[in-house]
Amino acid sequence: MDSIPFFLHDLGQPELDSVARILSSPILTTGEAVQDFENKFATVMGRRYALGVTSCTGALHMSLLALGVGPGDEVITTPMSFLATATAIIEAGAKPVFVDVESDTGNLDAGRVEGAITPRTKAILPVHLYGLMCDMKALREIADRRGLALIEDAAHCIEGTRNGVRPGQLGSTACFSFYATKTLTCGEGGAVVTDSEELYERMRMLRHHGMTKTAADRMRDGYQHWDMAEFGWKYNMSNIEAALLLPQFQRLQDNHRLRGRLARLYAEHLSGIGGVLLPSSRDDATHSWHLYTIRVPADRRDQVIKGFTRDGIGCAVNYRPIHLTTYFRNAFGFKERDFPNAERIGSETISLPFYPKMPPAHIPAVAESLRRTLERGR
Repeated sequence: MDSIPFFLHDLGQPELDSVARILSSPILTTGEAVQDFENKFATVMGRRYALGVTSCTGALHMSLLALGVGPGDEVITTPMSFLATATAIIEAGAKPVFVDVESDTGNLDAGRVEGAITPRTKAILPVHLYGLMCDMKALREIADRRGLALIEDAAHCIEGTRNGVRPGQLGSTACFSFYATKTLTCGEGGAVVTDSEELYERMRMLRHHGMTKTAADRMRDGYQHWDMAEFGWKYNMSNIEAALLLPQFQRLQDNHRLRGRLARLYAEHLSGIGGVLLPSSRDDATHSWHLYTIRVPADRRDQVIKGFTRDGIGCAVNYRPIHLTTYFRNAFGFKERDFPNAERIGSETISLPFYPKMPPAHIPAVAESLRRTLERGR
């Protein structure tokens, strides 16, 4: 069999046609296509407002700033995520305070959050890891009782639900990624949703240098003097990125069903392989299935990765725990055994090839490569 890639996008002629329409128009930067995307995304997520931005990192940073998080503040978050979850907190001038994760899902353990709250705590920032939502009802109750903001990193979780709750429904904001391997993709990009008009208006200005007028405003209405009302950032999405995203709404649900089918096939083929832990879920949750991530014994994980490489199978590690990276060790004094569950997951996890149009015949080949490598080392 030919090599099996970790991920392939499904962008094609609809996206080419959509971008071509933008290239024939005078506005390439933030304009009507971005607004069209924002309206559609807000509807899909069931939220009042959406803003298209350059990345999920930017969405997190803006959310923190708009909610008044800054120097001297602390934000409780998870060490089991991509770096940007924590670095966005640092960019806002605050300190990330890690809380260990659930041993099976890798999600922030709501039962540990209260013990990490101090007088400096300003917000909680959970991550819906791999596409499984955190216990947002428990986190919302803590946030309300302790007067904290609640910001969701939903980079993996457009389609997820839990206890009848969707991303952004209980959080002050929810932040999304349109990175190359995401459910919706424009290569790079992101969005933030909220039900708060005040937060929406504040972030709309923050994403554009704090300016009161955009280039599209001046093109549409004629030149207008603008002001810089506050210190802002360059986080605005362009019409080109929005054009890539717009056609994908039509296949969002179908692609989710396809990923769910692939997840069931993986479970069938992997369940009999000794030493392999399958992804965890919750009975009250709809998994987004952004990634299909298994766990193998820590002392065999890198051997499995080498075996996949030898067999032409793409894979990834999502994620090494943030607190054990060199920067966070040096900057905050973190060390091994600070967050045992996150460290265990980080040493055992492997993300398998997984994308909507992945041929089902690839799954038994991945399973056989995994079985062969694990049995070889016994």
